[in-house]
Amino acid sequence: MPHVGPGIRELRRRRGLGIRRLALRSGVSHSSISLIERDRISPSIDTLAAILEALGTTLVGFFSELQQMSSYSPFYEAGELPEVGSGDAISYRVIGINHPNRQILMLHETYAVGADTGEAFSHTAQEGGMVIRGAVEVTVGNHAKTLQVGDAYYFDSRLPHRFRNVAEGQSEIVSAINPPTY
Repeated sequence: MPHVGPGIRELRRRRGLGIRRLALRSGVSHSSISLIERDRISPSIDTLAAILEALGTTLVGFFSELQQMSSYSPFYEAGELPEVGSGDAISYRVIGINHPNRQILMLHETYAVGADTGEAFSHTAQEGGMVIRGAVEVTVGNHAKTLQVGDAYYFDSRLPHRFRNVAEGQSEIVSAINPPTY
């Protein structure tokens, strides 16, 4: 699986743009773009979306192109899971990003101590998951519950929802979302 950074660099070069020009178009600093292109930092979804919009593509289009650049294997080593979150307080690593005709988004989510997804949000999908480490408070609509290791959830994502790590250490979830949102 190619890394996100080199994919962005290749797309920028094909468009004939310098880093500073892309920075002006995207609103992302040239130094951040340089670090992203060299895989020194992982962009947040919002930052990646801004860069890709400035390059004339979308998250789906970009990852589809990355998929075409890599050969398919049904197995994924830990280092091959692309980071699509901020990577700091909350990490979202995609499982199976290069699977042909992917119909589900599989994530390995890691939440730092006190991490919170913030204001409840909604989107058109269904999602389910299981806590595999720590404890996470999950709020769906007006229902909230603290889930421990082995506890799970499944809900209609059109209901506003949020996740908060309430453990004294890091918490982890393996989740699935259909249809895939990226």
